[in-house]
Amino acid sequence: MLRKREKGTRGGQLPTTGELRLLQILWESGEATVEDVVHAHPQQNRPNYKTTQTLLRIMEQKGYIAHESRGRVFVFKPLISRKTIDQGYVQALLSQNFGGSATGLLLNLLEAAPVKERDLDELEAQIREYRKKNEPSGRSRS
Repeated sequence: MLRKREKGTRGGQLPTTGELRLLQILWESGEATVEDVVHAHPQQNRPNYKTTQTLLRIMEQKGYIAHESRGRVFVFKPLISRKTIDQGYVQALLSQNFGGSATGLLLNLLEAAPVKERDLDELEAQIREYRKKNEPSGRSRS
């Protein structure tokens, strides 16, 4: 039986770098044992089994994942989506570095490195789509 914890980040807490690395493995595989998680790392960077097991248990306490017993092994599954975590990191970045300004973040992204014309076109299309979805009904932009 899968033991579920709360969904979302507890108290707005975001995963550490190590926890995020394990979450990425679980998101890609859907579910994994400790051994699966260890072997998903490249041979030269493979973490210790016990360390990985401990980290997975901590992540479960935080509500990021849950486990299910299958015989003598635990199978871990993510409870939190990649999108939720990504949005949490963006919110943290906005509040810590840009005073909550999405415009400030976007301008910094555009000025940080050259942006291909097709990427700009895609961004403009996404902004138009966002406006359509989030515009109050009955109001149109001129």
